[in-house]
Amino acid sequence: MPKRVLQGTVVSDKNDKTVVVLVERRFTHPLFKKTVRRSKKYKAHDEANQCKVGDIVSIEETKPISKDKCWIVVAGDAAAAV
Repeated sequence: MPKRVLQGTVVSDKNDKTVVVLVERRFTHPLFKKTVRRSKKYKAHDEANQCKVGDIVSIEETKPISKDKCWIVVAGDAAAAV
C-alpha cells in the first residue's frame, strides 16, 4: 500500500526536530455545490531542523515516531536536502 503524501505550509518550528504543517483541502459541498475549504495540522519529523515558518513542504506518512507524530518531511523549499 503506498504511503500518503500531503503538501502544506509550515506554521510552527519551535519544537526540536518537529514542524507543524497546515494542510488545506478543497472539495465541493454535496448539497450546496459550493467549494469548501477545510484545514488540518500535522506534526512532522524534521531531522535537520531545516524548515522554517512559511515554507511549503511535502510530508509523507510513516510509522509512529512519537505519541502524535507519524509524518516525516520529504521535500520542500528548505527541506530539499532531506
